[in-house]
Amino acid sequence: MYPELMVIPMREELARAGITETRTAEDVDAALAQPGTTMVVVNSICGCAAGKMRPGVRLALANSTNLPDRSITVFAGQDREATERARSYFEGHPPTSPAIAILRDGKLVYLMQRYIIEQATAQQIAGELVRAFDELCAKATA
Repeated sequence: MYPELMVIPMREELARAGITETRTAEDVDAALAQPGTTMVVVNSICGCAAGKMRPGVRLALANSTNLPDRSITVFAGQDREATERARSYFEGHPPTSPAIAILRDGKLVYLMQRYIIEQATAQQIAGELVRAFDELCAKATA
């Protein structure tokens, strides 16, 4: 675990984008028990991938008309209980950090893992998330 002082800017970067920090397993369960879509961002101190992931998530949230009903984050290596609980919803996928998931009614429908994030720019991450939001988070119209 890193000293909390070191990770505050990384936490705040996502909080400023309107993403709710979940620091306990109960917080994660409560968010994912709500109906609709939830984006789960597994934050990380890793500069190579997380340094692109956080700006990519912010860009996607600012540039999409179809957003998840809610967005939460856990911090790998810092909030272990919350991170383990979030990852338990990513059934069948190995744990990676950073990662970005979309769940609908508590079920995984999309997962961008570290190996994808590492090879992309922040703009590419944003573009892929906007595509996923459009496909998975669009509200039905009458």
